[in-house]
Amino acid sequence: MTDPTSIETAQITFVVDGEEVSVPDNGVSLLAALRGRLGVRAPKAGCNPQGQCGCCTVLVDGAPRVSCVTPVRRIAGRVITTVDGLAEEDRERWSDALLATGGSQCGFCTPGIVCRLEGLRSKNTAADDLDAVDRALAAHLCRCTGWQTIREAWSMVVSGSSVVERARGEERNFDDASRRATIEGHSTQQVSADVVLGRGGFSEDTAPLDSLVAVPDGEGGWVVADSLTEARALAGKVQGRHGTTSPEPPLALPEGEWELTLRTGWVEPAYLETDASWCEPGGEPFTSLANGGAFGGKSTTNVGHVARELAYEHRQAIRVVLSREDVVRDGPKRPPIAAGVRADGSGVIRVVRTEGIAEAIRNIAPQFVVEEVDVVGPPTSVDIRGAGVAEAQILLAALAAKNADESGDNNAHSATVTSAEGASATVAIGLDGVVRVDLKCGRVLDAIVLRSYAIGAVHMALGWVTSEGLSVDEDGMISDLTIRSFGVLRSADMPHVEVTLHEEDSEPVNGSDAVFAATAAAVWSAQGWPTDWPTGRSVLSNARVAQ
Repeated sequence: MTDPTSIETAQITFVVDGEEVSVPDNGVSLLAALRGRLGVRAPKAGCNPQGQCGCCTVLVDGAPRVSCVTPVRRIAGRVITTVDGLAEEDRERWSDALLATGGSQCGFCTPGIVCRLEGLRSKNTAADDLDAVDRALAAHLCRCTGWQTIREAWSMVVSGSSVVERARGEERNFDDASRRATIEGHSTQQVSADVVLGRGGFSEDTAPLDSLVAVPDGEGGWVVADSLTEARALAGKVQGRHGTTSPEPPLALPEGEWELTLRTGWVEPAYLETDASWCEPGGEPFTSLANGGAFGGKSTTNVGHVARELAYEHRQAIRVVLSREDVVRDGPKRPPIAAGVRADGSGVIRVVRTEGIAEAIRNIAPQFVVEEVDVVGPPTSVDIRGAGVAEAQILLAALAAKNADESGDNNAHSATVTSAEGASATVAIGLDGVVRVDLKCGRVLDAIVLRSYAIGAVHMALGWVTSEGLSVDEDGMISDLTIRSFGVLRSADMPHVEVTLHEEDSEPVNGSDAVFAATAAAVWSAQGWPTDWPTGRSVLSNARVAQ
């Protein structure tokens, strides 16, 4: 008979970044052992344990592996390498390249992507084999960059491009770069090599290793335990699932004779770092917006307040962590609309009732009548990127494109949006499949950062029109709880983007939000203005795609 004591004390030994370590054989994942037991914070938990975002990717004996779905007992005696354990010259090579292209914004997904691409590089994959890169990146999700700048960084590293060497010594003002990133992200953001390597100071990374962990109990309260694994087990967390129904817009179109009609559905912001905060007794809670704005999705999060209250109650540091499923169920969504616009630019926008949404729409387009409608569904927020504003801009820009197309003065693949701040973006969907962006938004400050944000805005807008949506039932419950079910465009689905930036002698203003709206209007026009989003049509070929 096996001695129960020996089971409890059995240890698993392996090597992490050159150091031999041992952890209890208690059935946890490799990610849980690394982050929770050993304090190794380089791999990130974006969807843990769905195994679908790639943020926790590490190298196991040199091969990329998603650590949140890898049982730690399977790696006994093996060598684990995180981004921190790469050879210094390789680590610098990747950080230089990603800085030079803008291939990292918040830096949350980058450590896992670097490990994936380093594994691909070890196979002697060619610098121009971008199909292989797309296949590798299919295991990852990046919401910020739009993939293109990551692919460019790959080509730099593998080709040994002198651009990387120049990036080390060129006079680049990272204060200006950080300022531009903050303007574009609507939240304080730093640009540096440390950020590229995942050291942007995320809440979960900075929490004391011995802090207690709190997670939602599913009934409005919180379960507190010694580890995330234990807390989730006590809370009875259920693995997320992908719904079997297609996303549908929840609102009926307003009655009338319309030149254009548009209905949108529920869309997930899909930021990768889930809501998290920590606090010591009597202290101030750590921000959940450490190095990124979450596209407005964390503006109403209560994790900091909860961390402070629980730290006071338990007299110990507490970190509060939401799972991916928690974020999807309870996090705010973009308010769905149903709109009709007349040839003269007037019209009606019906929108799911949301505090501040009517005012936001009227401020940008007073010619629209706004009707708020009560709908059973997930929470919505006017703080989500351009909520209401972008929709009004899209309708007017698409109408202008349609009129120009019918008059023969222009083609329907181009749209222009001017923001309330004065940024102007023109986006054209070329017959050659290239998306061309022309952007004016004051002083550029840092062309690399601004270009990256423009490409990221193109990526998000293309996905919104063509593929992104959540299935919500008649009781308002979301059935799409896995990160892959959101419909975010993969690297292989992303067309090439060319960005032209114009230096202006005026204060810098946000430009990527104008690019976001102009891109949506342009691709919608290119597809013939179908009423319902997502259209289910590929950006690259306009062919029908599965939802």
